Amino acid sequence: MKNREIAHLFESQADILEIQDANQFRVNAYRRVARALEELTVDVAGLVESGEITGIPGIGKGTAAAISEYLETGMIGSYEQAKTEIPKGLLELLAISGLGPKTVGLLWRELNIRSLKELKQRLHGEKLLALPGMGEKKVERIQAGIRAYESGAGRMLIGTALSLAEMVRAELQKVPGVTEVGAAGSLRRWKETIGDVDLLVTGGSPETAIEAFTSMPGVREVLASGSTKASVRIEEALQVDLRVVSKNEWGAALMYFTGSKEHNVRLRALARERDLKLNEYGLFRGDKKLSSRTERAVYRKLGMAWVPPELREDRGEIEAALNGTLPRLVEMEDIRGDLHMHSVWSDGGSTIEEVARAARERGYEYVIMSDHSRSLKIANGLSIERLEQQALEIDDVNRRVRGIRVLKGTEADILSDGSVDYPDEVLERLDVVIASIHSGFQQSSDRITGRIISAMENPHVDIIGHPTGRLIGRREAYRVDMERVMKAAAETGTALEINCHDERIDLNDVHARRAAEMGVKLSLGTDSHDVSQMWAITIGVHTARRGWLSPESILNTLTIEALFSALS
Repeated sequence: MKNREIAHLFESQADILEIQDANQFRVNAYRRVARALEELTVDVAGLVESGEITGIPGIGKGTAAAISEYLETGMIGSYEQAKTEIPKGLLELLAISGLGPKTVGLLWRELNIRSLKELKQRLHGEKLLALPGMGEKKVERIQAGIRAYESGAGRMLIGTALSLAEMVRAELQKVPGVTEVGAAGSLRRWKETIGDVDLLVTGGSPETAIEAFTSMPGVREVLASGSTKASVRIEEALQVDLRVVSKNEWGAALMYFTGSKEHNVRLRALARERDLKLNEYGLFRGDKKLSSRTERAVYRKLGMAWVPPELREDRGEIEAALNGTLPRLVEMEDIRGDLHMHSVWSDGGSTIEEVARAARERGYEYVIMSDHSRSLKIANGLSIERLEQQALEIDDVNRRVRGIRVLKGTEADILSDGSVDYPDEVLERLDVVIASIHSGFQQSSDRITGRIISAMENPHVDIIGHPTGRLIGRREAYRVDMERVMKAAAETGTALEINCHDERIDLNDVHARRAAEMGVKLSLGTDSHDVSQMWAITIGVHTARRGWLSPESILNTLTIEALFSALS
């Protein structure tokens, strides 16, 4: 978490400099530091303590001192100063797809646009359209970016929320007497974006827990603080809410504060039908408490099975829990491999051997090496010759690294006419072929949908990667008819991917459930460009669980022999 926090500050400072039209060398220097911190596989605090931090390429004495300052104080003075030098609203604009620091700086300097509100008011003005690099097409992309941003405004990605919750949990577990710290709310239900991180704690003194919580490193503002609950703001906009509950009421409180609101309303109605009362303190008959210590006990007293948190959205889980038809959901222990990985051969940061060893450490049986294809030049896509050279390296790694199998694959572009980026005689030599759209996002629904269906009709295509193309909060999904795509996937036997990257989560839970209902197989791929990102398989598993998916619906649960059989 610290590595990511500090990297974010250096990246943000680089953005500020670029907005100010500063020397590009200074801008790039800050970005190099951010990238170095993001790619670290060890805790930066340990490197600072040992003095090894300046041995990291791109990190000098000055930036090392800034990192040390953050670890000691929770802030970097130079960054705090830099933020005061530009209007606060400009940093918000950077979250909008289509607006980079240079464009934001241009809007500020030339038109004095200082906020999202001002940008929306002047988006089609003649002066804005006359700016260098602007035009109707650019404005349309910015408009789409604003819509995507506003649909998730004020919410953080699940990956950010998980890191934040883990940081706070680690601090609270140091408090004397604390026995349990648990996530609640939309984080525990694994929604793709989170408003506020909700945590519950039990054990020890409530006052001590609240004091530790409100004085944690990284707290920018204490929003509220009482005897059993408090709210703080971490960084600029990340809110964490804490509630201290008694051990005897832990289960009822966890159930209540996990939600969702709709699920809770149904549970309370069910309790009333049985002349009971359900709230955050327990399940009661009159004044007599029947149950409160564990969630399972409360559900059992209501005459129903325990409902996994991911399903608590009032989408049929109440009825299924009452009649005993809840599915056996996929679990992390079922996953045998990652079906979407990149390496240094295209735009990744890890070697094939590093990927193999990391996969083996995770207990996998296999991993697919699916680097980009030749048309995606911006991602250093592989020519046919380089793809053949990569295959030789994969053979070598498989000989040397025992206990894991690296499969030969590609993430081949679906071209504008629906064809796949490599000829069939190349594709047929690969173990697994993922086909994805990386261009032409503005095409009509018929055109986009037709491209994907055409790719699925190629007998060598096994999986459609990130089928809707969305980037959460940054780019809307392209206009694809998912019903048609899922019907074609079922007919052709092509799997659809749940891309596990927290900016994508594509397919989402609703589409994943519908696909499984139609008989479509799903694959989980982290789309990792570095081994440090492989943890995101957890997001994919929980998204699959939100989609009611059992292990039988997911390719990653298969043995390598069964996987080959399913893809043949």
